[in-house]
Amino acid sequence: MSDQPKKPLPFVANFAAGAIAGISEILTFYPLGEFVKTRMQLSTEKSQGFVGTFKNIIKEEGAGRLYRGLVPPLLLEAPKRAVKFAANDFWGKTYLGLSGEKKMNQQLSVLTGCSAGATESFVVVPFELVKIRLQDKNSTYAGPIDVVKQIIKKEGVLGMYNGMESTFWRHLWWNGGYFGCIFQVRALLPEAKTQQGTLANNFISGAVGGLVGTMLNTPFDVVKSRIQSAPKLPGVAPKYSWTYPSLAVIAREEGIGALYKGFIPKVLRLAPGGGVLLLVVEFTLDIFRQALGPPYI
Repeated sequence: MSDQPKKPLPFVANFAAGAIAGISEILTFYPLGEFVKTRMQLSTEKSQGFVGTFKNIIKEEGAGRLYRGLVPPLLLEAPKRAVKFAANDFWGKTYLGLSGEKKMNQQLSVLTGCSAGATESFVVVPFELVKIRLQDKNSTYAGPIDVVKQIIKKEGVLGMYNGMESTFWRHLWWNGGYFGCIFQVRALLPEAKTQQGTLANNFISGAVGGLVGTMLNTPFDVVKSRIQSAPKLPGVAPKYSWTYPSLAVIAREEGIGALYKGFIPKVLRLAPGGGVLLLVVEFTLDIFRQALGPPYI
């Protein structure tokens, strides 16, 4: 019986592990990796750089401003991360069944990650929209509830899904790069002989996956921020609407480099954050396996 494969953990275990990991990551990296990043992306002027933007926020608005907009992503992190890892688990099993493969390979990992990212995008858009509106330097909203009220009043209920298409592309590229890279890096690392070695391998592969995912999806993140920051007004055509035309507009008016505005704070968050995320997920899942016992261990 010892050579029998482990039974996959139930959906609720993957859901809970993703939620715990997501909250841990957002509390650790939000001020620098999220708030400063968004400010840099929304600016259409010459970039002041990560340090310059950070200093100006502190000088002009105070350190507390770095936490403005924290509530929506904090409320979102549990369902978002939970959906991400649960969807990854669901699509992974689905594609394994369809392909007839017994083990996940890199191609299936990329396909699984892209599908999980597309699934996740449907959940996150309203929360991301509220966060972007609050983080804007010119924001006059009283708080998250005020943002929701104003959007529904001026743009209708569907206004809460402004930026849906760009969010889809951002998550598709991130998840494809992240999960595909994790598989490849794990294969290259020496086999872990101890629990500490396993945790180290998980952190390294997650961090590299976070870096690659960030490199792939930052241009789409810039476009998403631009689209979501501008309210849709009747009779007024928005400057940024669809993703790929908006990429061309930004590149033409501000240069190719503008598509990577906010890359430094984003990668400072998502590279180590990806490591922390995978580390906490695997650690939490291992606790569930030990608690549930055979046939999960």
